Amino acid sequence: MLQRAKRKVLEGVVVSNKMQKTVVVKVIRKVRHPRYEKLVEHWKKYYAHNENSEIKEGQKVKIEETRPLSRTKRWRVVEAL
Repeated sequence: MLQRAKRKVLEGVVVSNKMQKTVVVKVIRKVRHPRYEKLVEHWKKYYAHNENSEIKEGQKVKIEETRPLSRTKRWRVVEAL
């Protein structure tokens, strides 16, 4: 039996839940600047599938990579934290 590779899991904050069955999750990661050695925040927004639309804006969620669900959606909400 072939084993599937581990899927990427990210944590972020819901920025928007105005779409049907979709939330926008902002994931922040801290990176050390190569020259100045200061921690800098980089962030990216991901569109995640949310089947039962009970997640509110500002809520922390865990998202997992999945097959393409639409042109922009490649993640799904695993759980609300």
